[in-house]
Amino acid sequence: MTETQERERTADAPAGERRSRGISSVEALAAVLVLLVIFRGRLSGLVTGERLQTWTTVFVSVLVQAVPFLVFGVLLSAVIAVFVPRSFWAKALPRHPALAVPAASMAGVVLPGCECGAVPIAGSLIRRGVTPAAALAFLLAAPAINPIVLTATAVAFPGNPEMVVARGLASLAVAVLMGWLWLRLGKSDWIRLPHRPDLDGSKGRAFWAACRHDVVHAGGFLVLGAAAAATINVIVPEAWLQTLASHPVLSVLALAVLAVLLSICSEADAFVAASLSQFSLTSRLVFLVVGPMVDLKLISMQAGVFGRGFALRFAPATFALAVLAAVVAGAVLL
Repeated sequence: MTETQERERTADAPAGERRSRGISSVEALAAVLVLLVIFRGRLSGLVTGERLQTWTTVFVSVLVQAVPFLVFGVLLSAVIAVFVPRSFWAKALPRHPALAVPAASMAGVVLPGCECGAVPIAGSLIRRGVTPAAALAFLLAAPAINPIVLTATAVAFPGNPEMVVARGLASLAVAVLMGWLWLRLGKSDWIRLPHRPDLDGSKGRAFWAACRHDVVHAGGFLVLGAAAAATINVIVPEAWLQTLASHPVLSVLALAVLAVLLSICSEADAFVAASLSQFSLTSRLVFLVVGPMVDLKLISMQAGVFGRGFALRFAPATFALAVLAAVVAGAVLL
């Protein structure tokens, strides 16, 4: 068969068959992560220069610690998204909007999932008749206070169990308060959901599609976050970090903005925060509370699912409230 005939046969093939012939970004990312873990000893020996060795050590260590939690979270998130009926939430939540907000927030405690999946789920809840305030409270709480995230935080901060409590309480408070704030000030025309018909297909295909989606988004941002954390530890002079970290206000604002820019998955951000040891626990708590609720990928996803006007109002308000709640929790508990 000639090259031209092969190209024509490939073009006429079904989309699923064409995709199966190549290596997707999911497989490529998984292969890179596995190779980094297996050959981390040899790679560190090949790297020359103290700064480059430090960068490699920090980068690989963050990935090695975070990947198991990321994979487990992606699998459970896919199970919930595929096998739990969407209509369940409309029936399970209280009918009174003010009571539905904390109930939806507490649902995040038992429903593992990353922020990438919480945005479309919140949109689906609103389509099924759930009050927007409750759906938005779930959107903020699910990626921040689920068991996987809290367990990862405990592993990343083994000597500071109060960090887990502070993160959970501060994140829950932000979710509930933002839901109630939406009940008070929110307008229905701020949310413009695009038309999206339900996808057909078997549950098995939907499950693996959800896994692939979350791995691509969450895993990719994890790699970028680990690289950014390693770069900060190597490139930024220690004197600068110490000066910034020693100033209570500047350190809080710096890590809050960093959380927005890095856009790290909530199932892995605790390990990046733990690597920023120059900063106080309160500053790192701000990083952990802000990140799962306001970051660049979330803002773009919210604009796509709920509309640009919604994102321009919702994201700044969430950012300010998350910083305030984390600072209060840090002052009381840390």
